[in-house]
Amino acid sequence: MANFVYLTRERLLELEKELNELKTKGRKEMAERIAEARSYGDLSENAEYDAAKDAQGLLELKISKLEEMLSRARIIDKSKLPTDEVAILSTVTVKNLKTNKIAKYTLVSPEEADLKAGKISLTSPVGKAFMGRKKGEIVEANVPAGIIKFEILEIE
Repeated sequence: MANFVYLTRERLLELEKELNELKTKGRKEMAERIAEARSYGDLSENAEYDAAKDAQGLLELKISKLEEMLSRARIIDKSKLPTDEVAILSTVTVKNLKTNKIAKYTLVSPEEADLKAGKISLTSPVGKAFMGRKKGEIVEANVPAGIIKFEILEIE
């Protein structure tokens, strides 16, 4: 799988710390929860035990996903990225030409996308429309609701 996950060094360290906490503290807490639920008696009728085992499965899935993502991680040095055109990790201030609303987005890898935090995937329709564009350009993003036109006001 050659799909790299592009991260800043800071974000990589955050994810590694989260993974370490899940593997140590998270697994320990989960084992304690299962042991406590097991002490309640007959496992065939023990809802607490079933819930603890389900939670353990979700914890292991999260650990597995983090490990897989980190195995594909590539560090991006923001200082080496272009500032005159939109690239990964660029923060773009745009104006929606239909609504005249101004918004600020940071283009990130799909794994980091979080619209509420203003982080959009560079593989999304809007992200693709912005990539490689320059300040002052009008771009069209073909989204499920139709075509949205944006003017790029600023690139950071």
